[in-house]
Amino acid sequence: MNATAVRIHRFGIDNLQLDTVPLPELGPKDVLVELHAASLNYRDLMTVLGTYNPKMALPRIPGSDASGVVAAIGSQVTQFQVGDHVTSLFFQDWLDGPIQPTGKSALGGSIDGVFATEHIFPESGLIHAPKGYTHLEAATLPCSALTAWNALVERGHLYSGQTVLLQGTGGVSIFALLIAKAHGARVIITSSSDEKLARARQLGADETINYRAFPEWDRQVMQLTGNRGVDHIVEVGGAGEVGGTGTLPLSFRAVAPGGRVYIIGVLSGKGGAIDPTPLLTKAIHAEGIYVGSRAMYARLISALEINQIHPVIDRTFPFSQAREALAYMKSGAHFGKVVLSLRG
Repeated sequence: MNATAVRIHRFGIDNLQLDTVPLPELGPKDVLVELHAASLNYRDLMTVLGTYNPKMALPRIPGSDASGVVAAIGSQVTQFQVGDHVTSLFFQDWLDGPIQPTGKSALGGSIDGVFATEHIFPESGLIHAPKGYTHLEAATLPCSALTAWNALVERGHLYSGQTVLLQGTGGVSIFALLIAKAHGARVIITSSSDEKLARARQLGADETINYRAFPEWDRQVMQLTGNRGVDHIVEVGGAGEVGGTGTLPLSFRAVAPGGRVYIIGVLSGKGGAIDPTPLLTKAIHAEGIYVGSRAMYARLISALEINQIHPVIDRTFPFSQAREALAYMKSGAHFGKVVLSLRG
């Protein structure tokens, strides 16, 4: 059996190719999934551009987040039946407990990903999609939603009345907004676009800051919190390039004493110098968050169903326009998630 897949043969968006790829034989604990939708993450863009892992073995199918329908199961599979609506797990073998020391099971990196019409997963690498979700919606969950959930709930133990600061309006930040509001938190969100900030308010954001107008947005955060700072910060910018300034130093200034900074992304670059003094003097908890386990994902799905939370999808592209979808993500124009329809 063959699948149609987007593959990286040479780094660069324009070098992506749509190939026919043979699928391996179905093993006793494997599940064949007819994929219907896949969502894009910034990691996918970095992978295609060659900045995520310049030494990656090629060709490679990118993509980590997908949903679809179980088409066949191996003889020893017990958790799924043909016809089930499922989503992929970013880490195919991180089931529970502490994170494993390697990312060798991460889809779309060390192993082929899900920008394809079919994919064979180990049984452990799938989970049932939330009830009432479309394929497009379910495809947005494996990385962005689980990362936000892991940060604020699993690691942060977020509770009602706390204040959360979110950076930008991409997938992780918008999911974090929805999760934080479901927990009764106050949310402050930053963006360079007043239009996006207005949309964030419609989703429940309590305060907004345009970081173009206020480059030192930590000062505005302190004013909004009575000079106390925020309890949680979902940090997606990073330290910045060498010689430059990223968002992380501002986060250290904006967080409350004893507060938590979840380091998730490096949108502003890598390699910039960080002054560790605030970590000590304010007793800040700075934690790296790398998606999450299958057990965390199950708890997230329960919360989504109970609270009837649905993702925000900015734009859907047909599979044949994967290049255009990645270029759109690179532009930064999106609000929420960008999705590929793998059957269109």
